[in-house]
Amino acid sequence: MARTSSPAEPAGSRASGRIGSVVAGFDASAQSSRAAYWAAREADVRTVPLRLLHAREPYARGPAFRAPDSRDHPSPQRLLAQKADELHRAFPGLDISVRSVDGRPVDVLSGSAGDSDMIVLGARALGPVRGFVLGSVSLAVTCAANCPVVSVRAGRDNPYGDLLVGVDVDDPCEALLNFSFDEAQQRGCGIRFLSAWALPPLVGNGAAYDPRVHVQLEMSARATLDDVLVPWRKRYPGVRTTAQADPGHGATQLVERGRGAGLTVVGRRIRDSRLGTHIGPVAHAVLHHARTPVAVVPLT
Repeated sequence: MARTSSPAEPAGSRASGRIGSVVAGFDASAQSSRAAYWAAREADVRTVPLRLLHAREPYARGPAFRAPDSRDHPSPQRLLAQKADELHRAFPGLDISVRSVDGRPVDVLSGSAGDSDMIVLGARALGPVRGFVLGSVSLAVTCAANCPVVSVRAGRDNPYGDLLVGVDVDDPCEALLNFSFDEAQQRGCGIRFLSAWALPPLVGNGAAYDPRVHVQLEMSARATLDDVLVPWRKRYPGVRTTAQADPGHGATQLVERGRGAGLTVVGRRIRDSRLGTHIGPVAHAVLHHARTPVAVVPLT
C-alpha cells in the first residue's frame, strides 16, 4: 500500500522567505569546473547566490612542498577568484562568493548544507561501460548532507530537458516530490515520473502464468503512482507531468530512460549504521551510471 504525502510549502528560498544559496565544491579539477558552471546556472535560475567552496585538507610540509602562492602552484584563493570571474562573465547578475577553509572536505561541504538549496559536486567519467567515479568525498557528502546533492558528470548537458524522477510509492516521498516540482517550476520544464515494480514469482512458470495478471499489476502500480501525485499536480498546475510504472529494477530503468533528461532525481534514506553511511542500491547505481546530472534528495 502506498504511503501518500501531501504537498508542503515549496522548499525554494523565495517561497519560504529565506535567502538560500547553491554551493559548489571546487578544487580546480575539470570536473569541479564543470560542476561550478552547472551550479552557477542553477543559482541564476533560482535567483539565489552561488558559493564556491574549497576545503584544504591538512598536509605536512616536506621538501616537495611548494608555497601556495607560487607561480607554479596558484593559491586556492587565486583559483577561486579566477573561476568566479569566469562565471560572472557568463552570468553577469549572479551574486558569487568564494571561500577557502582548512578542514576535511566532507565536513566542510556537508556542513554548508544548513542554509543551502543544494550542493553541487563533479563526477569523473570512466567511459560508457564502467560509468562514473563519484569519489569518496562526493559519496560521503551525498550521504551526510541534509539538502539535495547534485552530481554533475562529463558529457552532454541538456538544461532544457525534462526531469526524470524515480518514485518508490511504498515509502514517504514528500521531500523528493517537493524538490522535483519546485525545480521543474523554476526551470519551466516537465517531469517524467517512473516507478518500478516486481513481477510475481510465478512468472517463471509459463504454464501457470496468466498474462492478464501482468496487466492488472501494471494498472494497479500506475494507479498507485497517480494517487501519490494527485495533490502535487493540483498544487503545481503549470508543471507538465507524465507517470509510468514498469516491471523491473528501478536503477536500470532510470539509467536507460534518463538519456536526454535535464536532471535525474532520486531519494535516499537517512539512516545511521555502524558500517558507515548508505544511500541505497538504486541511488548508488544511478549515481555511477546515469549520463545526466543526478540529484539525490534526503528523505525522512
